[in-house]
Amino acid sequence: MRVRWLGRLPYAEAWDLQRAFHGGRVEGRSDDDYLLLLEHPPTYTIGRNGDETHLLVDSGALREMGVELFQVDRGGDITFHGPGQLVGYPIMALPDSRQIVPYVRKLERSIIATLGDLGIQARQEEGVTGVWTEQGKVAAIGVRVSGGVSMHGFAINLDPDLGYFDHINPCGMLRPVTSVRALAGRKVSHQEFIDRLVPRFAEVFEVPFVEEQRAAFVRGTGREFDVDRRVAEGAFSGDPGPEPVLERGRLPGEPERPEWMKVRAAMHEGYRDVKHLMRTQGLNTVCEEAGCPNIFECWDSGTATLMLLGDTCTRACSFCDVKTGRPGEVDIFEPRRAAEAVASMRLKHAVLTSVNRDDLPDGGAGIFAQTIEEIRSRLPDCDVEVLIPDFKGDRQALETVLAAKPAVLNHNTETVLRLQRDIRTAANYGRSLALLARAKWINPAGFVKSGLIVGMGETEEEVISTLADLRAVGVDIVTIGQYLRPSVRHRPIHRYVHPDEFDRYAKEGERLGLAHVEAGPLVRSSYHAREAVGAAR
Repeated sequence: MRVRWLGRLPYAEAWDLQRAFHGGRVEGRSDDDYLLLLEHPPTYTIGRNGDETHLLVDSGALREMGVELFQVDRGGDITFHGPGQLVGYPIMALPDSRQIVPYVRKLERSIIATLGDLGIQARQEEGVTGVWTEQGKVAAIGVRVSGGVSMHGFAINLDPDLGYFDHINPCGMLRPVTSVRALAGRKVSHQEFIDRLVPRFAEVFEVPFVEEQRAAFVRGTGREFDVDRRVAEGAFSGDPGPEPVLERGRLPGEPERPEWMKVRAAMHEGYRDVKHLMRTQGLNTVCEEAGCPNIFECWDSGTATLMLLGDTCTRACSFCDVKTGRPGEVDIFEPRRAAEAVASMRLKHAVLTSVNRDDLPDGGAGIFAQTIEEIRSRLPDCDVEVLIPDFKGDRQALETVLAAKPAVLNHNTETVLRLQRDIRTAANYGRSLALLARAKWINPAGFVKSGLIVGMGETEEEVISTLADLRAVGVDIVTIGQYLRPSVRHRPIHRYVHPDEFDRYAKEGERLGLAHVEAGPLVRSSYHAREAVGAAR
């Protein structure tokens, strides 16, 4: 059992994430069961046999309240999900998929045992689902079993705004609801409840859970960070303060750079030609903006990764050297110039990426699509790979990019679950996995790719666990490379990963069923991109 505490995630993305893990289990991409733990923004869901009259307000009132409504494929009637709840989605292969009621009863018992650990008396009730107390219902349960594997699950009221329940007949019953806070007489955090729930869940279901994930789900909240507000308020334009002091080129506590990390700068004719082409076309490259160590090798061979939508990002991730601030206007002629540069180099495999443009309604998806189409009009046989941001989970933006039929859709997960909040500003591990799964569903013929950076504080077990997650949701290709601090103001290097460890990652990825893992100290998302696709094919 792999446990994932994913923090707050919109319901639509979480539903797709469930489907992805469910599909991975049913279709054999994964041999693991999962327990996904998260929290939603305000949402009402109605099960497949639910009665819509149990929603007591109209669509206008829902919009005013800021609540989404979903008709879902679980059992049960209407219920509420929102901040202050702990929602759990077990993705489990059941010994006998016809025995749904015993499965539901085990879910109830695991929650009742956890509440007991908090000094709260709770019970099951004959003929109805959920967890009940003298003060009312404290947890709702609604499940689906398909292909012998469960979906959906439970919602525990830790400390939500119970006023949302006044607008529905919860689960179709005119009975009160309550919260753990009201029952315990104190606030019980998600961390505390999860820490008690997981061992009880494992005990009731008689399944072990992956011990190394314990720190990941307790510490890794995945909550979004309001970067748009910070940019609007000018938080990135002030005085950054004094620079940290380096000792022999290293921050305090950093290891010495090993021999295998040294790169020779070779500015040969090919390198100079690409540099001249980028400047004459007024184009940006991630090779330069992110300080890639492979720039000399790649440019000398006539390849470069074009960075669309300017050189200024709306996010400030702790590993990245791309500057942060208010981006300029979108250059509508950039797709044409980018395509002309690709045609000039007569590339067989072109890679496009961009800064995050959270200031744009579509996140820049339209520019990606236009650039792909411009390249294809000049070089029909050129494979185009796009390394995209998360578009804030906007499925329509993703569909815009995929409608242009890129050969490879790449979106980097960057790091393990436990470190997401520290490293990826405004990003979310669950959101990234949902995006990758959606990409495979929308364009099954294309390759889906993701990348990880190591040496930032993760463990080897966590990296392998992340590879398992990526494989489970349908990813084909993964790149893994060493983190190199771009400047003294960036996150310190935790360790230099030995080449033998990278070899183990590649072998483990192959064992898990990934089509190709490109792993090595100097590997980056676009490194040997064409060769990686060839190997995957």
